[in-house]
Amino acid sequence: MSESIPASTSPRIAVYAGSFDPITHGHTSILRSGLKAFDKIVVAVLYNERKKALFSVEERIELIKAAVVEMGEDPARITVDSFNGLLVDYCETVGANIILRGLRAVADFEYELQMANMNRHLRPHIETVFIMADDAYFYVSSNLVKEAAKLGGDVYALVPEAVAAGLKAKLLTGTSGQ
Repeated sequence: MSESIPASTSPRIAVYAGSFDPITHGHTSILRSGLKAFDKIVVAVLYNERKKALFSVEERIELIKAAVVEMGEDPARITVDSFNGLLVDYCETVGANIILRGLRAVADFEYELQMANMNRHLRPHIETVFIMADDAYFYVSSNLVKEAAKLGGDVYALVPEAVAAGLKAKLLTGTSGQ
């Protein structure tokens, strides 16, 4: 007679980190898929002073929170935060042992594999899980969205409503974050 392994009672927490400048429907499709596998996802906005961001970290956090509301998901299952430093260190501070990463194309895979292996080297108990972006958004990136918006392109179908409004306001005023 074999013994059954008891199910873990601790919540499965994943960290989905990135610059999210701005969050797109590609990102939200990964969040939706991630919620099928994890009890809670912490969306962690990376503070990187070397990158010239359009939106400040605080603005990105607010836009992500608005996107979560627009998604109609339980806001208790998605937390939005910011961090700097090593992602694996941040994972430990929030009690997560999973890093959630999105993949769009083959080009993403090589970089993501390197990062996953480095994170595994640094913290062997933290796993990286890859989720493919929805087919409708596999080509969408924050940089492409910003570029198209700056040139007058219609990006409303590619981003949450709050982001579309935020892009319009930023581009009209010509201000940037960070």
